[in-house]
Amino acid sequence: MDYKGYVAVVNYDEEAKIFSGEVTNTVDVITFQGESVIELEKAFHDSVDDYLEFCLSRNEQPSKAY
Repeated sequence: MDYKGYVAVVNYDEEAKIFSGEVTNTVDVITFQGESVIELEKAFHDSVDDYLEFCLSRNEQPSKAY
């Protein structure tokens, strides 16, 4: 998955019936989860947007996607 230059890997927990993801191309930790692909994609976008807003609120540069 790719959003605003941030790339994530996704895993599926068959027992819990849930997808989880983590952004891999930044030093900061950004995670998300969802029960469907649509929910997972929205959670990914929301997590990246929240991260960027958090950095902005603290006057910090977000870790650039590499």
